[in-house]
Amino acid sequence: MAAEFAPKVIFEHDGVFIHPSAEDGEQDLLISGSLRILDKDAEMVVEFRPLEDAVDPSNMLCAGKDSSSVVEWAQSPQERTQPLESQQSYETEWDMVNAVSFRKKPCTNGEGSLNHSHERSRWAFSVSISDLRSITVKDEGWTFLILQLKDSSISLPPLHFHQGGSREFLDNLRRFALLTESADDGSCLLVSTPNKALSQSFENLLDDTGALNKFKRDPYVATLDSFSKVTNFIYDALRGTEEQQQRPPEEMVELLGEVIPGLEINQQEEPGFEVITRTDLGQRPQVTRWEPLTAEDWTNQLDAEGRVLDVAHVKHAVFKGGLCHAIRKEVWKCLLGYSPWSSTLEGRKLLQRTKTDEYFRMKLQWKSVSEEQERRNSRLRDYRSLIEKDVNRTDRTNRFYEGIDNPGLALLHDILMTYCMYDFDLGYVQGMSDLLSPILYVMENEVDAFWCFVSVMDQMHQNFEEQMQGMKTQLLQLSTLLRLLDSTFWNYLEAQESGYLYFCFRWLLIRFKREFSFQDVLRLWEVLWTGLPCQNFHLLVCCAILDSEKQKIMEENFGFNEILKHINELSMKLDIEEILQKAEGIFLQIKSCKDLPHSVSTILGLHERCREPDSSESGSAVEQRPGHRRDACSNGHSGHSSQ
Repeated sequence: MAAEFAPKVIFEHDGVFIHPSAEDGEQDLLISGSLRILDKDAEMVVEFRPLEDAVDPSNMLCAGKDSSSVVEWAQSPQERTQPLESQQSYETEWDMVNAVSFRKKPCTNGEGSLNHSHERSRWAFSVSISDLRSITVKDEGWTFLILQLKDSSISLPPLHFHQGGSREFLDNLRRFALLTESADDGSCLLVSTPNKALSQSFENLLDDTGALNKFKRDPYVATLDSFSKVTNFIYDALRGTEEQQQRPPEEMVELLGEVIPGLEINQQEEPGFEVITRTDLGQRPQVTRWEPLTAEDWTNQLDAEGRVLDVAHVKHAVFKGGLCHAIRKEVWKCLLGYSPWSSTLEGRKLLQRTKTDEYFRMKLQWKSVSEEQERRNSRLRDYRSLIEKDVNRTDRTNRFYEGIDNPGLALLHDILMTYCMYDFDLGYVQGMSDLLSPILYVMENEVDAFWCFVSVMDQMHQNFEEQMQGMKTQLLQLSTLLRLLDSTFWNYLEAQESGYLYFCFRWLLIRFKREFSFQDVLRLWEVLWTGLPCQNFHLLVCCAILDSEKQKIMEENFGFNEILKHINELSMKLDIEEILQKAEGIFLQIKSCKDLPHSVSTILGLHERCREPDSSESGSAVEQRPGHRRDACSNGHSGHSSQ
């Protein structure tokens, strides 16, 4: 006899209720139970099991939606249907309090256990996810769900979530089914499932880590920890068997959308759909890098009151050579817009006093929240938990953050918590600590670091929004640029089903923070913050890295998995000066093209770009220092090498 394997519990939530109606003859009862999603031998099942005792609602109290007081349960509240989005956000902010008191229904004639056993078996149900047609989300001061089966002759009782949990249930359900809002009813989610093998293989891959939901909520951690496994699975699932023909693009798009919920692909813009005529770009010009801007150079660029005399020349010098570490603190404030270029020394001091007051007012907001208040603010609790977890693992090998009870870690924590007060809608998303760390390292000041971080987040806000539209756009733009620069390499990636360039995701999400050494990241970021020589220069940095690796990838005939592995292993092995040199050469090559596709001009902003000053225009304002540097000033540390 074959062994029976116990079902694997994917999701479980207690305190879900069924409200029997008058027709059931049990109107005075609430059937409390446990709702689970189970993996039963490769079949995903939704199961409801009543608990031992039914609940008499006559003594049950709950929080009323329109009142802060505790009110008596309304037995038959009028049904109200709201748009799905508002109901779900409402539940997060207004979770029902636990029942104040319960009273077991009295049993007579010694038949209590039998009666309860009968009631439990009567209300229990188990259905396959593939048999679900739709889920309707409604609100009665709490959320309840109506599950509709494809077999209309079978009806299931509504499930009432008096103590929250409906959103978590739906989020877990999305791991195995596609839930789409009905065009006719905003409260109705239509359920569709990918083919069974695809769904089960993906679930086996994710195991209990919930990597798919983790990717949606916390793209940074999912990218670093699990994205390679996810993309490997997608490749294997989409490739099919060796006997099968390559899947048509429309099917690829559909399947990618199923296994990564929320990923919307415009087939007119995605790789493989837009046709770009082969363009002759001509020979790539040679480029030289300069020495870093020194403290003396910076001082010479200031007038007697501290104003910058020639902003364009300073930006150009920073783009070509970066900054000596001694002046980063001051120049970064200007590059990020915290200190206006035209401000005087006294004006900057006055601005800092004003910004200090503003910062500490916001910091006081979360510092003054009591434990009792925080217990009733799930979002603030979640933000704090994520921040504390991330701070403790951010750049701990850097001397500025190493050791126990390091004050740098406390500052990271406080700045990120205060940013949640500044932008509570976005709050904290994993990955932000990586962006703040180098800024705090340079500023060595809590207030200055906060406002510089705000400027960086203003630029990168869309990377961290729930829909991640910024990431999708950048991947599309990068694909367009790569097709123009080397159609042979791009076609190779397409043939390996890597044309979506997901292996570049980490580069774009946190601006190469994990690809270069800490000191090289400082150099790269200050170059990017000049806004020169074009829009989206960071995409040309991506192109430069891929250009350096394309020969190895094609000569060794790397497939999808090998490409992903190779790109991930480039971390900390890249030469920042070589990459910047090549990226600038790529820009000049594209700029000199007479028949440049409009899409490329738009991405780089060439149709509206003011002319960049040539080397010959620098004059005496900023002395040119051509040549490749490895000196004491290169990254702010004596004898530092960018290797």
